[in-house]
Amino acid sequence: MTINIEYEAEKKLDIPYKEIINHVVEESMDYENCPYEAEVNVLITDNEDIRQINKEYRKIDSPTDVLSFPMVDYETPSDFDRLEEMANDYFNPETGELLLGDIVISVDKVEEQAEKYGHSQTREMAFLVAHSMLHLFGYDHMEEEERLLMEKKQEEILSRRGYVR
Repeated sequence: MTINIEYEAEKKLDIPYKEIINHVVEESMDYENCPYEAEVNVLITDNEDIRQINKEYRKIDSPTDVLSFPMVDYETPSDFDRLEEMANDYFNPETGELLLGDIVISVDKVEEQAEKYGHSQTREMAFLVAHSMLHLFGYDHMEEEERLLMEKKQEEILSRRGYVR
């Protein structure tokens, strides 16, 4: 598995963010029974940069906590059955790893939301990674039923690694 982490924010979080990201990505892969080794890219930035990315890709001119850019088009979430038929589209030809996608996280939002929700920055970082990983597996939360399913899965992934409130 390849987890590329780039930390571009000037503000430094006083948490073991690499360890948290690695644990949650690995747990998400196990939880969703992904049969492949995978590649995930994580960019840690600030509110201004994530606002620019949000504006460019989603046409929303405001900062957000996390953005997900899935590389796989699933028929249904975490349906890995047909991916090998399209290996050229979804797998890194050099490593053979499934290219899951990119995650962008705002350090400012990690701090703000940890305080707002009354939990640690560690838990907030883990939550944002779990949330984003589910998006990379094709889940969404536009409908109430989808939202409830994602919330359940997020909490189960986090509790399996001990990232509880």
